[in-house]
Amino acid sequence: MKIAIAADHAGRELKSYVIDFLTLTNHQVLDYGVAADSSASVDYPDYADIVASEVSAGRCDRGILICGTGIGMCMTANKFPGVRAAVVCDEFTARMSRAHNDSNIMCLGSRIVNYQRAIDFVKIWLAAECEEGRHRSRIGKVTAIEKRLAQ
Repeated sequence: MKIAIAADHAGRELKSYVIDFLTLTNHQVLDYGVAADSSASVDYPDYADIVASEVSAGRCDRGILICGTGIGMCMTANKFPGVRAAVVCDEFTARMSRAHNDSNIMCLGSRIVNYQRAIDFVKIWLAAECEEGRHRSRIGKVTAIEKRLAQ
């Protein structure tokens, strides 16, 4: 799977840890920053923009965004057509964001989850599939709203 990943200054250390895991599990990882050795404060929308653009355009299968809470990254990513970003904070939200909402970008909060739990969430999220039936229909309605508002 081709996965775009980025973080702001608050998420840079967790991002490095997640990249190591993804690389070990044979995923193609595109790291869009911030550099692991950078301590300068940066603006999360700049990094969410890059990853969400890649997923929206279909150049990456999925994306992972990391900031202090995951909330700012999520809000920004969801502005892009076809992006269904979700803040994941436990095993349940990792699974349900895929099973019921077919999320294609996972947002993590480095100030909320520790490294090992974050990896557990990534494992669950990558393995989960979207359930068909009523869930697929609901996702279709979200897409229809997105298209209507883009006009």
